[in-house]
Amino acid sequence: MGNSLRVEGLCAGYGAVQVLDRISLAVNDGETVTLLGTNGNGKSTLMKCIMGIVPPSSGVIRATIDGVEHDLAGRAPEQIVDLGIALVPEGRRLFPRLTVEENLLLGAYRRSARAAIARNLAFCFATFPRLAERRRQLAGSMSGGEQQMLTLARALMTAPKILLIDEPSVGLAPILVIHTIDKIRELKESYRLTVLMAEQNFNQAIRIADRGYVIVHGRIEYEGRSREDLANNELIHKLYMGL
Repeated sequence: MGNSLRVEGLCAGYGAVQVLDRISLAVNDGETVTLLGTNGNGKSTLMKCIMGIVPPSSGVIRATIDGVEHDLAGRAPEQIVDLGIALVPEGRRLFPRLTVEENLLLGAYRRSARAAIARNLAFCFATFPRLAERRRQLAGSMSGGEQQMLTLARALMTAPKILLIDEPSVGLAPILVIHTIDKIRELKESYRLTVLMAEQNFNQAIRIADRGYVIVHGRIEYEGRSREDLANNELIHKLYMGL
């Protein structure tokens, strides 16, 4: 049994503005795939389409969870989460007036996650000791790096099989970016997750990605079949390295 994601010919936008133009990509069981692109090229819109937040105008979105295929198009976000797909959103989106522990417990509303609340909470606190130290602190009073830890941990409380991560490095100091990316790799291996990560920090993304795609103006312009392919691609050199 596996957990994978497949998008084919996806078009979507906001009103008359089309953002995604015939996007196709795949994330195979156990992979970490990065979606590279600078701001405004459609990364977040794609994530929202997969999660049912933005309805596609055409195309296919299918997820295989524990070997069973599901059509995601037309499903409500809570139904998609209930299948075992979780999103770590850009900008963190925490409940600032709730404590660390209360934010984590809100992540465990999925039916199959409720039975494992104690185990998942213990795992989150072991993985992020700072959260354990501050479990009664209000989320809104924490630093940006601490809030990013909390956002990752909250997603894990849903007991996901597929994890979508949108711009985890945004707003963080360089040393915290490195720490966050390392934690994503650790969590993926510990939970045996399938991961799609949208990121514009190329050097950090390819440290943990098995392969990836480059999105430019809402289109997939390049598919790298390995991190070496990504590192040696001329388009990436132009977009990210000024070469």
